[in-house]
Amino acid sequence: VQLQASGGGLVQAGDSRRLSCAASGRTFSIGGMGWFRQAPGKEREFAAAISRSGTSTSYAHSVKGRFTISRDNAKNTVYLRMDSLKPEDTAVYYCAARTDYSDRYYSLEEQYDYWGQGTQVTVSS
Repeated sequence: VQLQASGGGLVQAGDSRRLSCAASGRTFSIGGMGWFRQAPGKEREFAAAISRSGTSTSYAHSVKGRFTISRDNAKNTVYLRMDSLKPEDTAVYYCAARTDYSDRYYSLEEQYDYWGQGTQVTVSS
């Protein structure tokens, strides 16, 4: 499975942005997917996760109410809609996928099998 993240860029505080992550390869095996982020000088952290069917989601406290994760299984793509962006949201955003046939979501890095290359989001004040 290969993951290609896109949609990052420079935005102003309060703006919205949508990230996309397209999967290719053995996509039929993909279960839960997630987004993580790494700010400068900090460790990578969980942002959002979604189950295989898309019916269950989970968010980090810092983004809950502002970010929305969704997926289109027909397009093998997961999205992260980010609203009301803040300077502290500046980070490299990584998508991740797990080979899984359950309908669970996962919030720990070690629970994921595949990672995208990351896309930079910079929020100016």
